[in-house]
Amino acid sequence: MLAGNFYTVTSQSREAGQVAVTIELNAAHPIFQGHFPEQPVVPGVCMMQTITEVLESALDKKVRLKKASQMKFLNMIDPTKQPLVDVTLTYKEEEGGWKVNATLKRDDKTFMKFQGIFN
Repeated sequence: MLAGNFYTVTSQSREAGQVAVTIELNAAHPIFQGHFPEQPVVPGVCMMQTITEVLESALDKKVRLKKASQMKFLNMIDPTKQPLVDVTLTYKEEEGGWKVNATLKRDDKTFMKFQGIFN
């Protein structure tokens, strides 16, 4: 949905139960014209969709958010100043779905932390 248009994956590594990708945001994407003009900010819903898409790629199947037990937006992402973002997910299959911990960050700046369950 967002991959290849809103962002592109520039690097990726996978291990059992873990995936790490670096994405490059498209600062020219139309979403930033409305969010917000003259001061673009990545919407929180786009951060969540990115986590979902990275998980789907790792599992090679579609998933849906069942429960978000923690969703913290710690810093804004301005795609003109911070075009690269590191997305790290750990995931484990449990009864009721996939338990996921995720962070979006770059260097020492964390943008979002997430814990929840997808199915």
